[in-house]
Parts: sequence; C-alpha cells; structure tokens
Amino acid sequence: MSTTTSQSEQVDVRGPRFAAWITTAILVLTLILSTFSLPAATALLALQAIVFAIGAVTGPKRSPYGLIFGKLVAPRISPVREREPVAPLRFAQFVGFVFALAGTVGFLAGSTVVGTVATGFALFAALLNAAFGICLGCQIYPLVTRFRTIGRATTA
Repeated sequence: MSTTTSQSEQVDVRGPRFAAWITTAILVLTLILSTFSLPAATALLALQAIVFAIGAVTGPKRSPYGLIFGKLVAPRISPVREREPVAPLRFAQFVGFVFALAGTVGFLAGSTVVGTVATGFALFAALLNAAFGICLGCQIYPLVTRFRTIGRATTA
C-alpha cells in the first residue's frame, strides 16, 4: 500500500474480485448464448460493456457490481484488511469495456469469431482476477502511465 494514496482513493480488494466473479459468469453465459442465440449474446455482452464503462468512469465503488458488494456483501464479511488503489482498477474496467465493445460490435456485424475472441479475452482477464487476484489491467496500468508521462515530456 502506497503512503501517498489516500484511503478515499482505495477500495477493499475483495470488491473488485467479487465483481470479477460476476463478470466471469456473465461472460461465460455470453459465450454459451452465442452458440444458440447471437442476439441474446450480443445484448448480454452490450450490458456488460455498459457495466465496464460505468466502472471506468465512476470507479469500482460506484459501479453496479461495486454497489452490490458494498450494500449486500461487505456488511456481512470481516472488516477490510487490504486495500488497493482505484486508478488501476478504473483502467482495467476501461480495458474490459474495449474488449466487450469489440465483442459486441463483432456479434452485431455477424462475425462470431471476432465476438467470441474479444469475449474470450475479457473472460480470461476476469477469471484471472476472480480466481487468483491477478488484475491484468492493473498490471498494465503503470506501463501505460509511464508512456503517457514520456509522451507529455516529449511534447513539452
């Protein structure tokens, strides 16, 4: 835990993992549906894309799954022992949004391969976070911020 990050900019690590489990279930269901009903899979993936977008804009506490965790789960479990910063989580939600959007567009265009592959990438990332606590977007975040800093330095 960084000493420069305030408590308000951090969340209980169990919240994003809870959200990742729900996301995993939604994405698995999307892949199953895509074999039977492409419109249903498209609609479900579009809804997940909206959830990702909300998480990217508002942060994990105010995302739909974060609200469920905060209202229904957190009061029933032990107190917070470990926190993580919000910024990498918001970036991870943005990455999830990009994959879900690509999958939705692929399904809408009739390309089940594009839709399935994009959904599969999002599923892989969500499952890694849910099962092992490895947030791929969070791992990539420092690299992206470094490139943004380098880009600003070269244009200044």
